[in-house]
Amino acid sequence: MQQLQHYVLFPNHDNGMRLYKELKALGVRAVISPTPRTASKCCGISLMVEEEDLGTIQSCAKEHDIEILKIAAVERDLNPKRDRYC
Repeated sequence: MQQLQHYVLFPNHDNGMRLYKELKALGVRAVISPTPRTASKCCGISLMVEEEDLGTIQSCAKEHDIEILKIAAVERDLNPKRDRYC
């Protein structure tokens, strides 16, 4: 079963931090994360969010004039041996 993680991508970190602050005020769960390479080749931050919150997130960004490049759905990398060296 394929599981997807949703990332909100921004043109710069300022927009990401502004949206993060507004989402926290609304009680919407968002986690600041590096932008996955599969979603974008540029550097920067993104917000990991839940799929059921996407409508609220888009409305919040529009209301506060926060630019979003896109919302990317990326397959979760659930590797239990990740970062184990022994």
